[in-house]
Amino acid sequence: MSGDEVTLFLSGDVMTGRGVDQILPRPGSPQLREEAVTDARGYVELAGSVSAPVPRPTSPDWPWGDALALLDELRPDVRIVNLETAVTARGAFAPGKGIHYRMHPDNLACLTAARLDVCALANNHVLDFGPDGLADTLDTLRRAGITPVGAGRDETEAWRPARVRLGGGGRLLLWSVGTPSSGVPPHWAATDRRAGVAYLPAASEACAAALVERIDREAGPDDLVAVSVHWGSNWGYDVPREQVRFAHRLVEAGVRLVHGHSSHHPRPIEVHRGALVLYGAGDLVDDYEGIGGHESYRPELRLLHLPTFDAEGLVRLRLAPVRMRRMRLQRATPAEARWLADLLDRLGGPFRTGFALDEDGRIGLRPA
Repeated sequence: MSGDEVTLFLSGDVMTGRGVDQILPRPGSPQLREEAVTDARGYVELAGSVSAPVPRPTSPDWPWGDALALLDELRPDVRIVNLETAVTARGAFAPGKGIHYRMHPDNLACLTAARLDVCALANNHVLDFGPDGLADTLDTLRRAGITPVGAGRDETEAWRPARVRLGGGGRLLLWSVGTPSSGVPPHWAATDRRAGVAYLPAASEACAAALVERIDREAGPDDLVAVSVHWGSNWGYDVPREQVRFAHRLVEAGVRLVHGHSSHHPRPIEVHRGALVLYGAGDLVDDYEGIGGHESYRPELRLLHLPTFDAEGLVRLRLAPVRMRRMRLQRATPAEARWLADLLDRLGGPFRTGFALDEDGRIGLRPA
């Protein structure tokens, strides 16, 4: 890329289906095929039982809440999320899955409210309603001016990177890939005759090398190259050694951002050779409020990730702490921001990447 700086907004999982869809102006069918909950409105009631009832219907921007003003303050050049929801009113429930997410296309304003530029789709929910649901998702996002990446009607489309023009003549090139460790079924892999996702059989050095070959065929010397990868379990702070090796292999080949997600809470962050590696960005928008069993992770606390890059690599990293209440993002309290800063600093120790809370209540890299 050129000598100009570029700031990205990154989030982990944005799940606007199920309960979130039910509070929006044009909800789809609330029917679910889960063992414990068969009506998506049950998740709305559960969230409301934690503090106060959730209004229904809400405005399309309700789930984003204070995050929209924070993004206006922080002024990212490109906005990227992992969209873990099919945007469709069609398709059959994918067999063999316990949980399915979809948002009605008439609620697309929920995504455009955040002025998203790119949605990574190589994850374990984008085909929850089959090829028809995926086709609707791709078409609906494109009509709204949002670039989908990581899934397609065939292998060529699924593996095509998102290309975003940057100031100064450079481009952002972003690949989105999914792995089985996050629950992506192998038969969801796109082929020349089958719709699906850009699927990696493992986060292995061999798969990293194959991905680097694809990148080398597309990327130029002025491009900022990023890889968004859906990997790992939903809970836990441990980072498998193979994920570290995978990320380092990409960085050493010129990738400047590895945007990992799947965990429902933040995992370690590493700065390696001037590149940023998010091993787990955590959830941002979902309907999990009130679901018990993992309270020690404080999953209601979330992060807006805002890295800034120049031609040499990562310049700075700002993390804006937020929390979910009544299915709406709010600014984190000082105590909540401190908890997140201390957590990231502790998790970053083995990666020699420290964090501290600044006077604005945001989290940044601690000088080495």
